[in-house]
Amino acid sequence: MSWLSNVRNKIASITKKETADNLWHKCKKCEAMVFLKEFEDNMHICPKCEHHGRIGPMLRFKQIMDENSWKLIPWAKVQEDPLKFKDQKKYADRLKAARTQTGEQDAFINVKGTIENIPCVVGVQDFAFMGGSMGLAVGEAFVAGAKRAIADQCPFICFTASGGARMQEGTLSLMQMPKTTVAISMMREAGIPYIVVLTDPTSGGVMAAYAMLGDIQIAEPDATLAFTGRRVIENTIREKLPDDFQTSEYYRDHGMLDMIVHRKELRAELARTMGYLMAWKDAA
Repeated sequence: MSWLSNVRNKIASITKKETADNLWHKCKKCEAMVFLKEFEDNMHICPKCEHHGRIGPMLRFKQIMDENSWKLIPWAKVQEDPLKFKDQKKYADRLKAARTQTGEQDAFINVKGTIENIPCVVGVQDFAFMGGSMGLAVGEAFVAGAKRAIADQCPFICFTASGGARMQEGTLSLMQMPKTTVAISMMREAGIPYIVVLTDPTSGGVMAAYAMLGDIQIAEPDATLAFTGRRVIENTIREKLPDDFQTSEYYRDHGMLDMIVHRKELRAELARTMGYLMAWKDAA
């Protein structure tokens, strides 16, 4: 191979890599190729089919909170790797890798700020952190968010995105279900609205716990919402399930959601909902 041919091949390889990785986004639903910048400018929504892409906590806060209004609520310390768990990798190594990848301590982050000048606490689950799995840290973060909302007498909004309980913490992860349920009961006793926004995907122990216990249940369009897998259910009941089973639309049509809200309308809807739910406090 000549020197010129070698240079041409390297240039073609670099160009192809930059184009594939940096310029285009492939929609997971319709598989359309969209300019990455167009996708990002459209709030990570496919302009072809309106599929809502998954987004992390920091981007979520920027989209719904008033600019420069929100501050992170400090992490609560919990025992890490309480079972000294190891499968193909040590659990401690998996945590380290997830923290390096996401820049976050764990899979649930709280902030205190305002949405259209209404004070609120917002907690967001990060699916990129070990599938948003619920362990000791997630349970403690949820409780911390609830307690802050009670202390500040403002609504608590929770964005869920999870594959379920964190298997590396065994029974301790399952105990976060009653723990977070008690925190929700505390909010109700204090008259604090608890609003849930279910995003793609929300499943497992999270779906069976705080994801379905909101005073108001909202979901993004076409999100996958499930306690267990479709195939497991079909094999158990020996029946074919509807095509839209375990989607936001199915849950709404069967009375398990209050509304489905497009991401571009979510900020305004949250503000309107909080205004309704907090009206009695303003009047008192």
